[in-house]
Amino acid sequence: MQKKRYIFIFLILIAAFLAITVLNINTGNVEISVSRILKILSGQETGSPEANIIWKIRLPRILMAAILGGALSLSGFLLQTFFENPIAGPFVLGISSGAKMMVAFALIFFLEHFHRVSSYTLILAAFIGSLICTGFILLFSRRIHNMAGLLVAGIMIGYICSAVTDFVITFADDTDIVNLHDWSQGSFSGMSWSNVQVASIVIGIAVVLTFFLSKPIGAYQLGEAYAKSMGVNIRIFRTVLIVLSSILSACVTAFAGPISFVGIAVPYLIKHSMKTSKPLLVIPATVLGGAVFCMICDLIARMAFAPLELNISTVTSIFGAPVVIFMMLKQRRHGHE
Repeated sequence: MQKKRYIFIFLILIAAFLAITVLNINTGNVEISVSRILKILSGQETGSPEANIIWKIRLPRILMAAILGGALSLSGFLLQTFFENPIAGPFVLGISSGAKMMVAFALIFFLEHFHRVSSYTLILAAFIGSLICTGFILLFSRRIHNMAGLLVAGIMIGYICSAVTDFVITFADDTDIVNLHDWSQGSFSGMSWSNVQVASIVIGIAVVLTFFLSKPIGAYQLGEAYAKSMGVNIRIFRTVLIVLSSILSACVTAFAGPISFVGIAVPYLIKHSMKTSKPLLVIPATVLGGAVFCMICDLIARMAFAPLELNISTVTSIFGAPVVIFMMLKQRRHGHE
């Protein structure tokens, strides 16, 4: 029975992924029919304005929404495993805000001195920012033992980093930095194939490494003592978890800016619908679920008030925040029972 449930959920996710991909390519200021899309994608039609729109604008954006959505969800899953709490996520714990702050610094510095900045530089800056914030949260976690207090600490770190970023943006006078304000609100627009290449390499490696961690994650979920008895080196394991989740959330922030609630809502919905927390099943389902969720949110962001485009975080918050509220209420109820 359980096996049928898993297969059913994976089939739904794959079908949703394919449907939303076609829908995303199809909709926009220029509508392109499905038969025409298939012709263009199979290479039968090249050089037309529609082919250029698909290959140069829509496809890179859709792929980035899928790749970064999957990365964000997986980052959330790793943080939830680390903190043993379903409400831990890169945005809530202030990790995304730390990454955003360092990217802002890097953008300003490199554009001012070198007039250009590479994707890898931005990812590195975001990774450093993520690690700094994670370090602070780990320091707090030694003093604050209840999760609610730790979440408040994370939120405060996020506010401090956001305030520093806003301060920096206010005094940055370069024309390139005007883009910083739009980026700091979160968006998938303006993605290129080189972005897709860099993101898929970095995130692909992190996802593969997470798969290799499936067994220790499974043991760790049953408790630290059990994991130790299974031969898991807890110190190394926890360090790897934090580094991987930081790389994943840093990559998202470097390219699309900070995106809220995906890292909490998607892993929770996946675990809840599958009724299991087995890493070998949850990891691929979380990546797929995150991709579908972000692609749907991106479509809404583009089309809800077209030609005006919403920030991606606005849309993810509308759908993600109610899930988080529901989770917290459910936890409280379980606590009282």
